[in-house]
Amino acid sequence: MKAFLILEDGTVFEGIHIGADKEIISEIVFNTSMAGYLEVLTDPSYAGQAVCMTYPLIGNYGISREDMESRQIWPDALIVRELSRMPSNFRCDVSIQDVLEEFGIPGIAGIDTRALTKILREKGTMNGCITTNENYDLEEVKKQLSQYVVGNVVEIVTCKEKYTLSGTKELSENGPLSGSAKYTGEKEKRPSLVKALNGAGKKVALLDLGAKDNIAKSLAARGCDVTVYPADTPAEEILADAPDGIMLSNGPGDPKSCVSVIANVKKLYESDTPIFAICLGHQLMALATGADTFKMKYGHRGGNHPVKDLATGRVYISSQNHGYVVDMDKLDPAIATPAFVNVNDGTCEGLAYTGKNIFTVQFHPEACPGPQDSAYLFDRFIQMMEVESHA
Repeated sequence: MKAFLILEDGTVFEGIHIGADKEIISEIVFNTSMAGYLEVLTDPSYAGQAVCMTYPLIGNYGISREDMESRQIWPDALIVRELSRMPSNFRCDVSIQDVLEEFGIPGIAGIDTRALTKILREKGTMNGCITTNENYDLEEVKKQLSQYVVGNVVEIVTCKEKYTLSGTKELSENGPLSGSAKYTGEKEKRPSLVKALNGAGKKVALLDLGAKDNIAKSLAARGCDVTVYPADTPAEEILADAPDGIMLSNGPGDPKSCVSVIANVKKLYESDTPIFAICLGHQLMALATGADTFKMKYGHRGGNHPVKDLATGRVYISSQNHGYVVDMDKLDPAIATPAFVNVNDGTCEGLAYTGKNIFTVQFHPEACPGPQDSAYLFDRFIQMMEVESHA
């Protein structure tokens, strides 16, 4: 069946329909990862967006449900050059076509995804429509596209009630810091996992703004007991549980739309509890303390983004997924200073908060998919909690 991708500027791509049979309007973004499409599809940060994968062949190793980063697929649609319908992998449960149909996600294949990516890079992220209607009215579709806004999608992706993931020695010593497959080699070959037990007994409150599962797993693998809270949980309720530290997760949409969450984050900031924030959480902490954010031209989405630690000068390769960024020109150094910057474009990738046990990063140290260069930040967070408990 034919399918069409119509962009806000009037550009039309003709391809082949994949996934569920329905029409969608969404914000079109691109991801440059060569693998990890399942983790991309199950990342709640993509809610309200349609994802174009720039790598030309997607789906060749199928879908392993064990690797899902959340309970469902979140993007509105998937856009690919070629979709593999006959996956080959011993861990494969179903094909990507099967899982798209299962979760009601439409898509389009057979288009020039590199050409689409160039348009988005040159003109910026824009809205688009995927349809199988060959008699579409271009002007009417363009009108609908101009009116579409992502809105506050955090309330859609967050958990509905709080739950706890307990850290265990067995998981810390034998399990990987990402994913859920067991490591069976010699423990001496994985010193980072053995020393992970230094988090044993620490209670971490994770505010779920659209959290990937591997954030909680990364803390549990280090021995922490993690309680996950819905995004609208009052700060007073979180603090009443007396956590040793608080994590603010990744999530979708414009951070400025999260008005009530920002107010709660401000109270968490004032509590003096150690805080580590990732992605959207990083942005919300900045907004809660008087800084500003702005929308990027086309964002950072992929697994090969270099970030520089300004304290050491070392560069790490990071996994990223965001379309908004903290404005470093509007930072008050009495409150926060830049800790990481993007090597490619110089944008803010992390903040250190003055006089506070708080640090935040724009990238994903929990990876999945992507490199684990910056996973040490979880150890830094645990050390911060340890120091605070002995203060």
